[in-house]
This record gives sequence, structure tokens and C-alpha cells, in this order.
Amino acid sequence: MRVMAQMAMVMNLDKCIGCHTCSVTCKQAWTNRSGTEYIWWNNVETRPGLGYPRTYEDQERWKGGWVLTKSGRLQLRAGGRFKKLLQIFANPVLPSLEDYYEPWTYDYDTLVKAPLQEHTPVARPYSLVTGKPMNIEWSANWDDNLGGNTELLQRDVVLTKVQDDVKMEFEKTYMFYVPRICEHCLNPSCAASCPSGAIYKRDEDGIVLVDQDACRGWRQCITGCPYKKVYFNHRTGKAEKCTFCFPRIEVGIPTVCSETCVGRLRYIGLVLYDADKVLEAATEPDETKLYEAQRECFLDPRDPEVVAAAREAGIPEDWIEGAQRSPVWRLIHDYEIALPLHPEYRTLPMVWYIPPLSPIVDEVARTGVDAESADVLFSAIDTLRIPSAYLAELFTAGDVTVIDRVLKKLAAMRSYMRDINLGRDPRGEIPASVGMSEEDMYEMYRLLAIAKYDERYVIPSAHVEDAHRLEELATDCSVSAFGGGDSPFGADSGRGGPVPVAIQSRREIATRMTSDEMGHPADREPGLTQ
Repeated sequence: MRVMAQMAMVMNLDKCIGCHTCSVTCKQAWTNRSGTEYIWWNNVETRPGLGYPRTYEDQERWKGGWVLTKSGRLQLRAGGRFKKLLQIFANPVLPSLEDYYEPWTYDYDTLVKAPLQEHTPVARPYSLVTGKPMNIEWSANWDDNLGGNTELLQRDVVLTKVQDDVKMEFEKTYMFYVPRICEHCLNPSCAASCPSGAIYKRDEDGIVLVDQDACRGWRQCITGCPYKKVYFNHRTGKAEKCTFCFPRIEVGIPTVCSETCVGRLRYIGLVLYDADKVLEAATEPDETKLYEAQRECFLDPRDPEVVAAAREAGIPEDWIEGAQRSPVWRLIHDYEIALPLHPEYRTLPMVWYIPPLSPIVDEVARTGVDAESADVLFSAIDTLRIPSAYLAELFTAGDVTVIDRVLKKLAAMRSYMRDINLGRDPRGEIPASVGMSEEDMYEMYRLLAIAKYDERYVIPSAHVEDAHRLEELATDCSVSAFGGGDSPFGADSGRGGPVPVAIQSRREIATRMTSDEMGHPADREPGLTQ
């Protein structure tokens, strides 16, 4: 048993309202720089939909993740070393700007400087790539504006797998939101795809980072990542990805996306796992069993043998205590309601999701019975607006039984707590019907509904004895080390770095597009403030 610690996240999709606050704050903190205009380390996707970049889940096209060979060995879907060597200077399997979107800004000068006139002036969109006028046709979550559009949904890779089970009648339409960041996988295919070894997984907390000094811009990592969460900065010629806000994690505070989440749907904590079991889990032949195989890698932090092995491995005492209090461990192991996103990619992702419990269809509600009662909810699992088959294709490689089990637990919690909140006697048979005690069900409710800040985020800080080593890693991995700045948080707050895209005028954009240098704050137009 080789014990290692992994920083992980769980998102409760039942609470996501699609406000995109997480995306905006991540953008301002990390990718508000020249060359990152189209890059969203955190984005919120509307489901059903095409995702970002478009149809990223179509691995037959994008060749991401791992596959099993006939001999049962893992192999990158995009090919081995020899094939990558042949493609190292011309990778043919990359999303184009059309698959992402052409970033734009607006001609704000027209609004600010237009003379008094009869009609209100219009700020036209201008491309941030060419600097020319453009028509906006796509963006990071265009699906949100086209939800329910049958022409769009026909291209949803997940929906096509279950199209026989899903009816798109108007009265049964549905949608939900899926926030996505880098999965910081236990078996990252992006790291295995990188010829220069620039992408690596930190030993102390499992965060996957890009060494900007070692990156050569070959972009094999973009192909290798099945979630397409590695991006190419065309200004620096380097790959960039979500860093799990490691400068914040190291001092014990949550990621920017978690800190600013309006719905409080994110949970961060440590998970202990057996590194010797990772390969065995990733090579599980049956895709529907990959979820359970990954859970077998996780170790009970309360087990005395695990604690002793963790100490022997050099894991600090407060980290072991943090793993014992981890909300992520409780949601994955104790309550068994969190699921990985696309386990069939065999990367063993470490950002997990609690599937949404959608309303029942109108036919069940019309019967006049209490739609929130346990009996009705249990019998109506098959008639939820969001089909179980669709959720299964996202989180369990098509195993509907796991999805139904999770949804029944969430339905039981809703019914059990409803009786308590209405002053009725709690019914112990409701949690018993899903294999839980009344105490466990109430604790699960507290964690999902009313948990305090320090319950949702259990993040032990880095140790003083590791400070010098972590400082060196931060220097190597900071995406803003290129572009003239020295801040680990993207835009450089006026200290000589590139001007944030959000406040640039069209003239500045045109200058940037034709310049060989990154620019300087002194070059900005007078009157503009950050």
C-alpha cells in the first residue's frame, strides 16, 4: 500500500443555477491576459448541449483519454510515442477556433465619444483575433441561449447514445448545468501525452500543473485530454490549464471558483488513495465498473492501518486529520452520492458530481398525489424530466442502476426532511429504504443544504518545511511568468504586465495584434482606469 494525498472537489448539480459567477471570477483571476481571450479554465455548460469546445466528448473525433489494447494494457487513444513523434510538429487532432469561438470585444469608443444624436449609438462587436468587425455566432456556453433547440441537440454526443430513451416533446423538456474545471486526474492522459514532460502531477496534493519553462508548445496534451481542459496560449506559445488555484490551496483557502460560487455547490477536501491500485483501476475491462474500481483506490482515513501507512509515507498529521474531516470523502464514500465525470475515459478524474434530482413529468403530478412524498418520488425516478439514461452516460459509463440509487437517496432525503420541516413526525422507514440511518440522512442533509464554510472546505495548508520547494514549483508553474508579469494570479495589477483584455480599447487591440511585443501599461489610452 502506497498512500498518497489528493486534493479533490465535489459539485452538487442540484444547486447550480447557471449564473457563471465561477467562470467570470476565474477568468478575472487567471486568464485576463493577452493570448487567453478564448480560454476558460472554469466554464458552465448547459445540458443537453454541445459543451466547450463543441462536441469535446466525441473521442472518436478528438482521440482523448485512454483505451485498452487487446492484451489489456492501457494505451493513449491518440497513439503511442512513435505516432506522436511523427505528429510532433503538426498535430492533426486539435479543436479549431471554430470549435471554441472567436473572442470579441465591442467598440466602446462609439458609446463614449459619439455626439448627441437622435438615435442611441451602437457598440459593434470586433474580433479579438483579427481586430475586424464580426458577427457573433458562438461562445463558451452558447447552448444556454439555445436550450431545447432540436437542431442543436441532435449534435449532443451524449444524447445521441440514448436518443431512443429520450423524448424531446415540449412538455418533457429539461436542462441542467454542469460546471467544469480540469479534473486533476489520478491517471492524467494529458501528462502522458506531453513529449517534453512539462505536465506533471504534484506528489504532495495531486494537483496537475504545467511547467512553463519545459513546455515547447507541441499541443499533444490538448489532444490527450478527453475533457479538453488544456489550452494553448498563442502569445506565449505555451500550454495552460486550471491550476486548482494552488497558491490559495497552499495557504488553506479554497479555489476562486469555489469561493465565489453563488449556489455554494462546491466542496473541497483531501482524499487518501493507494497509488499501487491506480493502474489496476484504470485497466478494469468493464467500463460500467470503472466507477467502483476508482472508489477501490480510495483509502479510509479513519482506518488505523491507513493512518500508520500515511505517516510512514510522510503525510503530515494535520493532513491526515483533514482527510478524516473531508466533505469529499463523505460524499463519495460514506453517502455514495458523488460520481465521476466520464469514467470511461480511464483517467480516474478527481472532480466528482452529485447528479441533479429533476422534477417529475406532468403526467405524474396530474394524478393529484403529493409529488414530494417518498412513495411518489421513488416510483417516479423513471419519469424524471432528466432521463436517468442521460445522466448515466455522463457519470457512470451508462450504468443506470447507480444513477437510480443516487437519485433515490436524494429523493429520500427530500421527503424525510420535508416531514421534519412541516412539523410532522419523521419517518424512519424512508432512510431505511435506501440503506441509511436517520442520523446519516440528517447529516447528509446538513452537508448538502446548510453546511458552513469550514465544513464545505477542509483544506490543510502547506507546511513550512515545504515552503522553499513549493515556492520553486510556483515559479515554474505560474502561467503569468510569461508575458512580463510576476503575479501568480493572471492580470498583473499595473506592475508592468500586459493590459487586461477586458479594459482594452479597439485601438489598443489593433496595436497588440500588429506588435511583436506584449505592451506596457504606459501605452494605454489616457482616461482608462483598471
